[in-house]
Amino acid sequence: CYCLSYGYSKMNISKSGYRVFSANSTTACTELAKRITERLGVELGKSVVYQEANRETRVDVKESVRGQDIFIIQTIPRDVNTAIMELLVMAYALKTSCAKNIIGVIPYFPYSKQCKMRKRGSIVCKLLASMLAKAGLTHIITMDLHQKEIQGFFSFPVDNLRASPFLIQYIQEEIPDYRNAIIVAKTPSAAKRAQSYAERLRLGLAVMHGEAHHSESDMADGRHSPPLSRTTTGHTGLELPLMMAKEKPPITVVGDVGGRIAIIVDDMIDDVEDFVAAAEILKERGAYKIYIMATHGLLSADAPRLIEESAIDEVVVTNTVPHEVQKLQCPKIKTVDVSMILAEAIRRIHNGESMAYLFRNIAVDD
Repeated sequence: CYCLSYGYSKMNISKSGYRVFSANSTTACTELAKRITERLGVELGKSVVYQEANRETRVDVKESVRGQDIFIIQTIPRDVNTAIMELLVMAYALKTSCAKNIIGVIPYFPYSKQCKMRKRGSIVCKLLASMLAKAGLTHIITMDLHQKEIQGFFSFPVDNLRASPFLIQYIQEEIPDYRNAIIVAKTPSAAKRAQSYAERLRLGLAVMHGEAHHSESDMADGRHSPPLSRTTTGHTGLELPLMMAKEKPPITVVGDVGGRIAIIVDDMIDDVEDFVAAAEILKERGAYKIYIMATHGLLSADAPRLIEESAIDEVVVTNTVPHEVQKLQCPKIKTVDVSMILAEAIRRIHNGESMAYLFRNIAVDD
């Protein structure tokens, strides 16, 4: 009986039709992959990803993937470019090993901020989408893209999952007296996301207006060269209307936050100077507690120290990006696990089931 059951179990594993691999071998980055595979009840695929002495990326897949659906989980650590190469090399290795479909599970999609043309810059996010397609990916599962229009850069399907149900659940269960809270948009561009949270939580909405720093769109880029003072001879060309220079107002708050819990929502928190400045303004306006809710906790540079020294009471992010080191440096940082929805997305895609259930009660602007 034991032999029969053992053989039946092995047969199910070998004919399951899909494998889940991690494109990064570091402990911090494989943590999410292990959580996902535990929920799916499968083992993490056997592979080795490492850097050679000259920093070239090498991937060795240790088992057969022929004719199977392969899911590559890649969380993005601080070394973004190495993580991208790991994903590309693994995808190409699986493609040449005759995998049926190669689905990238990339909870935080890198370079997503570079999705618009910036003067003489480039749309790097579009370049990355083309590289992933060329490497062999046929589908991507991601979460809370910086701009939803990024999905149009890809020549294959993209499932952009949402973390808001998990963050809203955290607010309801972990923030005492959340009924006395107000949802705050740090900038007018974040107002739609904040409004979605406010409507589902039945809370008020406040919007912050003004900038505490110079945005990248205002950086000097050489457009005034040759210098305006330079004299020219001959025909001077067309005289265009003089453009009025933008003048940024100081930060103001539209909405009453006095005596309330202020909850700032955003898609990511990277450089925290803006959040720290916003928290100070909200404190001045009478908010007695300040929470930051974001999907992706990049927390670059000295973000943990700045958060610890600021008026912010708690920063809540999901585990789409490894940030265990930052949590050790700052106890104000809390983590919400989203492995459940990623595992369910993998299961549904492999079984050919509808993904609509994962987007129920999700607003378009969320």
